Amino acid sequence: MRAILTLVLLVLAAPAWAQYWTPYENARFGYEIDAPPGFEGNGESANGDGQIFYNSIAAQGLSVWGGHFSEEFETEAAAALDAARAGNWAIQSQSSTPHWAEFTAQRGDRVVRQRLITLCDGGSYAAFRLEFNVRDLAALEPTMDGLQRSFMASDC
Repeated sequence: MRAILTLVLLVLAAPAWAQYWTPYENARFGYEIDAPPGFEGNGESANGDGQIFYNSIAAQGLSVWGGHFSEEFETEAAAALDAARAGNWAIQSQSSTPHWAEFTAQRGDRVVRQRLITLCDGGSYAAFRLEFNVRDLAALEPTMDGLQRSFMASDC
C-alpha cells in the first residue's frame, strides 16, 4: 500500500515540478532543452545558434548552442576538452560515445559541466554548458540530471 501511495504522489508531483522548467527549442540546428527554475533567458543569439540563461542570485550560467563540426563529432568533443584545458580548467571527469560526450571541470571555486550531442543531420552538434560555484555541486545534481534528460535533437 505504501508503494502505491508513493507512486501516486510522484505522479501528482511530476507536473508541478515540470511546470517550472522553461522549454527552449532551437529551430536553426534542431535541438531542445529545458532551462531549470530560476534561470532567465537573455533571448536567442543574433545568429540563432543558441541562448544563455542566468540564475543571477546563485551566480550560475547555462549556455546552449549548436554548431557544425568540421570533421567528425569525436574531433569536436576533443576540441571542447582542449579548449577547457587551455582555459586552465582541470578536467575532473569525462565520458563519451559516438553520439554524445560530456565532461566536468573545475577552476578555483567554479565548476563547469558540458555536454555535446550529435544532431539528426549527422554534420552538426548541440552543446550545453552549466557553470556554477563548487559549493552548489551536490544541490545541482538533480538539475544536471534534468538538463541531460531534456537535451535532445528535435528534428529527426
